[in-house]
Amino acid sequence: MHAIRLHAFGPAENLTYEEVPDPVPAEGQVRIDVQAAGVHFIETTLRRGLGVGPHLPPELPVTPGAEVAGVVAAVGPGVGAEWLGRRVVAQLDGDGGYAERAVADVGSLHPVPDHVDAETAVAMITTGATAQGVLGVARISAHDVVLVMSAAGGLGSLFVQAARQAGAVVVGVAGGPAKVERVRTIGADVAVDYRTADWPARIREALGGREVTVVLDGVGGGPGREALELLGPGGRFLLHGWAAGEPTRITTRDLVERQLTATWAIGPNMVPSGGRRELAERSLGAAADGSLVPLITRFPLERAADAHAALEARETEGKVVLTA
Repeated sequence: MHAIRLHAFGPAENLTYEEVPDPVPAEGQVRIDVQAAGVHFIETTLRRGLGVGPHLPPELPVTPGAEVAGVVAAVGPGVGAEWLGRRVVAQLDGDGGYAERAVADVGSLHPVPDHVDAETAVAMITTGATAQGVLGVARISAHDVVLVMSAAGGLGSLFVQAARQAGAVVVGVAGGPAKVERVRTIGADVAVDYRTADWPARIREALGGREVTVVLDGVGGGPGREALELLGPGGRFLLHGWAAGEPTRITTRDLVERQLTATWAIGPNMVPSGGRRELAERSLGAAADGSLVPLITRFPLERAADAHAALEARETEGKVVLTA
């Protein structure tokens, strides 16, 4: 089979398309003929040999990727034959997803409905599940004015759709005219380009006196701080990343003087009693019934290096997916 291999940390072109042996499922595992593999921004950082929080750089050589969708082609000892031929999506126990075939623990498998394609399934298994968790913390209602940073991204595009369905007024912030237009098409009432210096003023003008009550911030840095300044008294600021390179700066004075609340929305506080599997099932259910439709940017497996480069250059929309 073919897989993407990383032999040395560094730029995207270090990802190479190679022929490697087929993986063999161990006890409690299945082998999946991969139709789609998810790509995360964090994987571009790990590729450079840098850690992110609890995530350490992998041992080399490695086949990156931790989420796949496809068809079960073989089962290991202790796994029932009824799994053979089933369409599934799974989070892997480690790496190995950027490949034509991958092994996964049977307990990680989620069946994929016939009308849901592999790219959608892989977009929703982790990114969609994270969106479900963050939205559970945010508790958005029809009374809210929600500002979504990176609104054309994998998480942001789902936040826009969910907030609109909750009846909130939705403000989407994205980079570049094409992404701004995409944010409008998925339901934002107001869409602005953060690359224009006056984007906060444009939001204030468009809202006509209404104040932002919720910010969902995965950007951080200067743009995140400007978003914080748009929050009205009593507003909620939820952080879920910092694509700009550093978290949004928030002081105790901000919270006290403006009666704000700030929450790091990723982690135990977003996980329901049913665990992360419940979040994944909710996400896949939303995709199956059409209530959430992920934006997807597709690359063939052999162009994984291009996918990483485009993701780092912010040239993608929604979830980046490799197709085998």
